Amino acid sequence: MLTQKIFSLEVENLVNNKEFTYMDAIIHLCEVNKIELNHANTYINKSVKDKLQLEAESLNFLPKTSRLPLWMGMRYIKHI
Repeated sequence: MLTQKIFSLEVENLVNNKEFTYMDAIIHLCEVNKIELNHANTYINKSVKDKLQLEAESLNFLPKTSRLPLWMGMRYIKHI
């Protein structure tokens, strides 16, 4: 049975080893596993969703969201 963890690991594997984009990896795995694309979100964990969002923003498919730069967040944490 295909679980969220297995699906997400397979997505990461395709992205890291086969040079797929996150979007292409998800579409490919949905086709291979006969999953409707509109049901794919139930198979994707938060980490992959976040990476997919960043990818979509960099391609201008989604509007960019504002983020706190990592170095500022780390600096803030050190002062607490």
